[in-house]
Amino acid sequence: MSYQENTSAPNRGTPSSGIGRGPVVPYVPGLDGLRALAVIAVITYHANREWLAGGFLGVEVFFVISGYLITLLLIAERERAGTVSLGNFWVRRARRLLPALFTLLIGTITYCAMFNSDRLGRLRGDVVGGIFYVSNWFQVWTGSSYTSSAEFAPLRHLWSLAVEEQFYIIWPIVMFVLLRNLRSRTLPVLGIFFTALAAGIGVYSAIIFHSGPIDTFAKTPDQFMSLFGRHVLRTDFLYLGTLTRASGLLLGAALATAWRPWAIRRSRAGGNANGLDLLGLVGLGALAYMCWQFRETVVTEAGTEGYALLYRGGLILVALATMLVIATVTHPRSRLGKYVIGSPILVWVGKRSYGLYLYHWIVFQAFRKSAGMPLEPREFVALMAITVVITEASYRFIETPIRTGRALASYRAWRQRSGGVRGPLPVVLATLALVPVFAVVSMAGARVMPEDVAGNLDDNTGAVVTIPTTTLPIGTTTIPAVTTTAPPVAKFDVFAVGDSVMLGSARKLSSYGITVDAAKNRQVTAGSQILDYRMKTGELGNFVVIHLGTNGRGSVSSYGDLMRPLSKVPHVIVLTVNVPGSAYTDKNNEIISALPLQYPNVTILDWKALSKGHKDWFASDGIHPNAAGQDQYVGFILKAVGR
Repeated sequence: MSYQENTSAPNRGTPSSGIGRGPVVPYVPGLDGLRALAVIAVITYHANREWLAGGFLGVEVFFVISGYLITLLLIAERERAGTVSLGNFWVRRARRLLPALFTLLIGTITYCAMFNSDRLGRLRGDVVGGIFYVSNWFQVWTGSSYTSSAEFAPLRHLWSLAVEEQFYIIWPIVMFVLLRNLRSRTLPVLGIFFTALAAGIGVYSAIIFHSGPIDTFAKTPDQFMSLFGRHVLRTDFLYLGTLTRASGLLLGAALATAWRPWAIRRSRAGGNANGLDLLGLVGLGALAYMCWQFRETVVTEAGTEGYALLYRGGLILVALATMLVIATVTHPRSRLGKYVIGSPILVWVGKRSYGLYLYHWIVFQAFRKSAGMPLEPREFVALMAITVVITEASYRFIETPIRTGRALASYRAWRQRSGGVRGPLPVVLATLALVPVFAVVSMAGARVMPEDVAGNLDDNTGAVVTIPTTTLPIGTTTIPAVTTTAPPVAKFDVFAVGDSVMLGSARKLSSYGITVDAAKNRQVTAGSQILDYRMKTGELGNFVVIHLGTNGRGSVSSYGDLMRPLSKVPHVIVLTVNVPGSAYTDKNNEIISALPLQYPNVTILDWKALSKGHKDWFASDGIHPNAAGQDQYVGFILKAVGR
């Protein structure tokens, strides 16, 4: 996220040779308005991906704004003072970013210690990554994918701050070196160089990306790459990595070398912005279209895949559209920048975009307990009201006083008056201070507990019966041939095939004599191969239970393949799927509900309808049943098979 404040000083005109005289970057309301649009897109995406599937692109908009403003400020300082003060730059950044970040970290640790202590051990690495601004690489290294949904991840969003802070540390040094012997009229050459670097990163990302389903390293090794001897997901590396996300920052920097407000004012380009306003509208339209159409991942019959266009030029397109909008709103005569994007409401939101980004995610997570659980509209409104209150308090009483120096000035004035604290206030303050201290100590010594869903699935893995397979890429699992001379085998009384939803109840199902073959990330196509094998071995009895379709989009043909080996099975029970917020749930359920019309031996068990309104049956992700939900799940299946 980009949180570079604009200086409110007026433009001082042309550069001069005197120290302290020269250009100053003016305050541009339109940039705050653009920040507002970006943070609204990101928050909407985080609330419910179905509302704005490409809202995450708002982060790329922030990256371009950061690259533009940081480079512009460094160029202005070089022209004004003859050099760039690295120390002053980093102090300003620290005063702008650290107060709210530390407030978030302390608040999150305290919340977890008081209300969610089982998460403290897993939180420890995220906190350390947040403090040192390496969250993006921590997530790449640990495989904490930004798109994974079945986890309580209150600090996952800090990856973008890490990318920007690394840029803030490195880029001033780069510009200090490059600007030493460079004159203003040769700056566009530098811009061409930055653009070429961004294009090179785009090509590199396109080469690194591999299309196809994403699963574990054992199943999809091509989707992983080696990073210091560790296998990491390519999509994680591309989406979260500093280098691969630097293209937007570089293109913003390239724009700053050629589009400087103080130069625009005195050039012919500063006289009229009509044509530029049209280009700005084109840029806004392009951003809106990409936010609506783009995805991080797509779900197919073969499984979850990375959205190829995103990594093969999509992020570059977002950056180019953002550059058009920035060029428009920074023009002194832009109507779009002044009256539309620079409207008071958007400016108000934009000035608080840093806090809104920081605090909304932990507020959402505290409520829904899982990263991917979609919010309902009324839940979203209530949680955003809480977020706005927290953000405004942080902005007024923490961020602004520290950033402007008022907090330090007040402290010094208090010390000069030999100020003290009397009465019961010291006791109250000391008590309040002990709470976060206790929370931090608790986190430091906490044991790392597995996520509730992952832990339950691991506990049930030993209760399933599988067949020997030679695993190839998803969708092409080779089932061993069945010899005709094999001795007779006992038939399964009830045979159940499913994915992770069924896997979580495998022990309970097995305790009632049901043979379970269930696995994580299983697709419908894999189920048909398993049933075909069991049919050929003669192990299928009177009842088969099927629960597939949680992990991807099925089709009439794929569900037909499931039914083909079951023509001689008297009773086939097929469960509907329940994946809140997914685009394919209803489509899969339509196909499942129509199966009895073609296959008379099929009975539908409508798990989605039976579980509707029972959030207390599910784990934090809203997909996998918890202990109470497993009892209900098993009970419905037992009733369906006449037990």
